[in-house]
Amino acid sequence: MFHEHRDLISELKNTDTHFQKMFKEHNDLDNQIDKLENDVVKSVSREDEIEEMKRRKLLLKDQIGRYLEEKSQEK
Repeated sequence: MFHEHRDLISELKNTDTHFQKMFKEHNDLDNQIDKLENDVVKSVSREDEIEEMKRRKLLLKDQIGRYLEEKSQEK
């Protein structure tokens, strides 16, 4: 994700609390989604929840992308 901003991501993960929060939530959602989708029983019974998590993750990805563009232009 966002390979062209690899150095900026590393920097922001260490210095920017807003970025840290977005990045952590995105990764946490990714892990939760993977875990639920790999559990056949849970994935069927929690389909709506998984879809909502995916929408939130996509929103965060968009926000992270915009944030990275803003920060890269500041430099």
